[in-house]
Amino acid sequence: MEPVFGGQSMVAPLRRVLMRRPDESFSVTEPGKWHYTGTPDLERALSEHDTFRQILGNLGVETKMHDEPLPGLADAIYVFDPALITDAGAILLRMGKRLRQGEEAALGRIFKKHGIPLLGRLSEPATAEGGDMFWIDRNTLAVGIGFRTNREGVRQIEQLLRPFHINILTADLPYFQGPEACLHLLSLISLVDDRLAVVYKPLFPVALFQELEKRGFEFIEVPEEEFPTMGCNILTVAPGVCVMLEGNPVTRSRIEERGCRVYTYRGNEISLKAEGGPTCLTRPLLRDTGAPPDESRGQLK
Repeated sequence: MEPVFGGQSMVAPLRRVLMRRPDESFSVTEPGKWHYTGTPDLERALSEHDTFRQILGNLGVETKMHDEPLPGLADAIYVFDPALITDAGAILLRMGKRLRQGEEAALGRIFKKHGIPLLGRLSEPATAEGGDMFWIDRNTLAVGIGFRTNREGVRQIEQLLRPFHINILTADLPYFQGPEACLHLLSLISLVDDRLAVVYKPLFPVALFQELEKRGFEFIEVPEEEFPTMGCNILTVAPGVCVMLEGNPVTRSRIEERGCRVYTYRGNEISLKAEGGPTCLTRPLLRDTGAPPDESRGQLK
């Protein structure tokens, strides 16, 4: 039987994701309050989201929908952030952006509906968001510490993961534009193959960069002019196959020159106005890492 969740990887073949369509809450009337550049046009946002989802479907990715009503939670379409999925189950995080608190419990109910067990949840004063985390390999999780994820959040995650022998590497994030802006660790790096990463070097944590170099990673640089248009926010669907925002031609060309296939989507409403790229719009539920079966993992009935 095929597992319904798992895959401690950013690049292993993506089999199943969770997504949430934009709703009335996303079309905020006070964009500045949410740190949006403008009020998203809901009709266009829905069209962009459907097209993005179709691209994933064409690449063989199954989509499960998060359709629980969440009035007032504009950022809830960015389902990557409220949780971390491991091979043993999910950890519900605690959002560092106060306006997003409340998304976590709803996501937990969706996980339960789809047979994904809960390893635990973070409690105050911990904060942590999925955008500050990525799997370097199956046993190593990188976590950025900044305005969205604090050290207590890391401590609680470490405690929950300790039985599974997962090592956590932390990196301090820069101040950049301050606490209201969204600067996640994944704003600065995306893995597109096992040892190949797209990075924005000017803001990237030095110690983590050196650690990745030591592990044999090679890097594709995002130019300064394509950092604001999320040239660094890339969803990898399989090794060397990825999806990114259109409007980043230099980054795309550099990725393709390394032998990768790149697909793009228009995200003027769902991404650029609200600081959330293709990674943010999806919560991977299952990646095929080729790991041996684990009796504790859910199975499709």
